[in-house]
Amino acid sequence: MLKGSNTSVPAAALRVELGWRTGPGVPDADASALLLVSGKVRSDADFVFYNQPAHSSGAIRHEGKRNADGRVTDTLLVDLARVEPAIETIVLAASADGGAFGQVPDLYIEVQDAAQGTPVARFDNPGAGTETAFVLGEFYRRQGAWKFRAVGQGYSSGLEGLATDYGITVDEPQRTAPTAAPTPPAYTPPPTTRAAVPPPPAAPPATPPAPVRLTKVTLTKAAPSVSLAKQGGTSGALHVNLNWEVRKQFSGWSSKFGRPAALHSDLDLDLCALFELTDGSKGVVQALGNTFGALHQPPYIHLDGDDRTGAVAAGENLTVNLDHKNAFRRILVFVTIYEGARSFADLHATVTLQPQHGAPIEFSLDECTVPSPVCALALITNTGGDLVVQREARYLVPERGVSPQRTVDQAYGWGMNWTPGRK
Repeated sequence: MLKGSNTSVPAAALRVELGWRTGPGVPDADASALLLVSGKVRSDADFVFYNQPAHSSGAIRHEGKRNADGRVTDTLLVDLARVEPAIETIVLAASADGGAFGQVPDLYIEVQDAAQGTPVARFDNPGAGTETAFVLGEFYRRQGAWKFRAVGQGYSSGLEGLATDYGITVDEPQRTAPTAAPTPPAYTPPPTTRAAVPPPPAAPPATPPAPVRLTKVTLTKAAPSVSLAKQGGTSGALHVNLNWEVRKQFSGWSSKFGRPAALHSDLDLDLCALFELTDGSKGVVQALGNTFGALHQPPYIHLDGDDRTGAVAAGENLTVNLDHKNAFRRILVFVTIYEGARSFADLHATVTLQPQHGAPIEFSLDECTVPSPVCALALITNTGGDLVVQREARYLVPERGVSPQRTVDQAYGWGMNWTPGRK
């Protein structure tokens, strides 16, 4: 599509894909959506992005990133049938993290029929320079139907500038107001004999809604750790999500027609956690052996289930109850390949730790060079009452006859006794 052109949208369930080519020095990018009435959001809840991944109506959900073959995609799932009648426009935007869009090659937005997987519209950004945010496209209502328009409007003020332009209240660092000089007390006349009528009680001031936080933390080899307290993650739930690229595998040839048989996905990754509490107790939370843990009693860690799709909305999810953070001495989050692959070398997995009150913490698993079926992801350590998250991304190779769990135990000195288990 050309900039400014539009097209009809033939389906209600859509997949909006932001894509670009990655490489050394290429900034990361993030997809977002704003639901507008008369050109503005009704409230901050009408902003869908990495820190607020779903709209309350269920119409838009931020699915997450995929990295494969040198290309990265960030995806939004849109269900136009669930968009509230008051909403007139859905703006589809992109923001750069760590640079400008002039450093992001082959940037595009593509709208797909979610059920069929077929393209509905595609807009390749014609060029960028110092812009750090872009409105690439928009859905809008026209005579009772939805249409898509290619926009291509850039912002040099990043996601914050774009969001505030549409009415979003963005969290800013607090500034200390200058201290005013003290004033002398005012003269108070003597009381009169006439009784004063007390004024009516003042209504309590309305509590303003909390502003949107745009910050996020990406852990790297150069900057591998972060304090949860400094990010505001001191209470509530800490959600740990693992998602990956579902790999399709060839399952043989059809003897009747001499054609390839159907492809299938058989990759199964298991998210696990070793824990050590301050009372000295130790254990593991994992699907193997159905040891899913508990959230409101020790170990205050719970594995939500076992998934094989790798989708960010599902995937493997583990929750840590930060209301009991003082009970933790250390937690090691790790992942094993249960079946479907021999190592992490060809997989594209992403880890996201999302505190209930704080910025998301994320990193990718894309540096495996050994035949490793088990990877230590993150070590969470209680340091003076603060929980510090350390990116490990450590690929381990078990010795013959040694389980992946025992291999992780030995590498980190947990000192547990292991017995065979099954899912």
